[in-house]
Amino acid sequence: MTLVLEPGVCTLATLEQIWQGECARLDPSARGDVDVAADRVLKAAQGDLPVYGVNTGFGKLASVRIAPKDTKALQRNLILSHCCGVGTPLDAETTRLMMALKLLSLGRGASGVRWEICALIEAMLNKRVIPVIPSQGSVGASGDLAPLAHLAAVMIGEGEAFFNGERQQGGTALEQAGLSPVVLGPKEGLALINGTQFSTACSLSALFEAWRMVRTSVVTSCLSADAIMGSTQPLHPEIHRLRGQPGQVDVASAMVRLMEGSEIRESHLENDNRVQDPYCIRCQPQVAGASLDLLRFAGRTLEIEANAVTDNPLVTEDGIFSGGNFHAEPVAFAADQIALALAEIGAIAQRRVALMVDPALSHDLPPFLTPEPGLNSGFMIAEVTTAALMSENKHLANPCSTDSTPTSANQEDHVSMAAHGACRLKRMNDNLAVILGIEALCGAQGIEARAPLKTSTPLQAAVARLRTEVPALTEDRFLAPDIEAAAALVRDEKLVDAAGMELHI
Repeated sequence: MTLVLEPGVCTLATLEQIWQGECARLDPSARGDVDVAADRVLKAAQGDLPVYGVNTGFGKLASVRIAPKDTKALQRNLILSHCCGVGTPLDAETTRLMMALKLLSLGRGASGVRWEICALIEAMLNKRVIPVIPSQGSVGASGDLAPLAHLAAVMIGEGEAFFNGERQQGGTALEQAGLSPVVLGPKEGLALINGTQFSTACSLSALFEAWRMVRTSVVTSCLSADAIMGSTQPLHPEIHRLRGQPGQVDVASAMVRLMEGSEIRESHLENDNRVQDPYCIRCQPQVAGASLDLLRFAGRTLEIEANAVTDNPLVTEDGIFSGGNFHAEPVAFAADQIALALAEIGAIAQRRVALMVDPALSHDLPPFLTPEPGLNSGFMIAEVTTAALMSENKHLANPCSTDSTPTSANQEDHVSMAAHGACRLKRMNDNLAVILGIEALCGAQGIEARAPLKTSTPLQAAVARLRTEVPALTEDRFLAPDIEAAAALVRDEKLVDAAGMELHI
């Protein structure tokens, strides 16, 4: 299926489909505005008045006039000089999302590029010519200059790209895909590298993964609650209605549905001398719900940014105006918000793991969830792993948006660090997937220790899905593959699907 991108109104749902591999093209109705803006730029390039980035140099060199005969060389030089990215290449899924975001921005008809530029990005996206985009080098201020320059380099036949799984020279990749490089016209290079599409794509990828994490955390928290024979009284809907936080209400409601009909829960409704469970059980709706609300807020910011025109200068009916839409402060804030949510989901999940392995707190579960403690260590060090990853995510959650450093001879003297904020989210999601995977392993082990009592039907299905990948731990074995298998189930939402859990983002 090929999705139609409507500039200005593209939804998160559509962007997630592209991230998952769908093809996309611009709505043909966008061409009229694109052509009009390109014509305005061409006239400005041939005129006598200085227009930034059209017939002038860039940044601190904006006062240098460029002759009309040199405008093509100016744009090519711009791309080549800005290809200064370093570090691990961006994954293919996020790179394709970045390309789609650049299409949406150019398609608004305020960047002054020819339709030919849009058509090449569209063709590369759909024929899966994936530029090699180094993940480091942007400070998220005058656009994501270095990363986007590596995209533009492939478009002019330079740089590197993956095609058919092979990393090769950009021009070669285009040729093998049946495409031809473009010669950039006035402002086109600047339009391609100015913008927040790298930071926004990385943040969106992390958001889509974070949605999976928060949904899975609802399932694993229910497994943990039943494993330690926790109370469901804190899930009473009136409690959450009285507070009114929407995420909290949604999480509590989902947990009630997941745990309904549990024999384990029914077994200790009476004569249980515990008055209250620890916060990691009792306050899951409050913590996961607040995290969900934060992700929803970040999602709204990123949806707006995905549809925004963020290069410079911008072409309007009134003229060509230089501004600062390339400053990625909204994206930086959104990335920091996502980071906070990920850190807190992991923090409370880790405490549930610690609760389940501790015989002093687990309500008669075997120490470290092993049938023969002493001879076996069970999940002792798996819990330590969750503590290590939780702590790492706490460090990574420190804000990036509050950092800044002057660049470009003090012309660009305040920067957003949105790229830093966005790129660290993938590592955080990977860490959280392991924490939740280990929680699922411990929760399933604890529930099975309550036999012949059974958990609820949805949670039985989640445990059964887990057991197709990881058998119960009867004696110590090499646990690393088990942990990775459980983390993969988290990343792919297999436990959520098995439980039939719905939690709308």
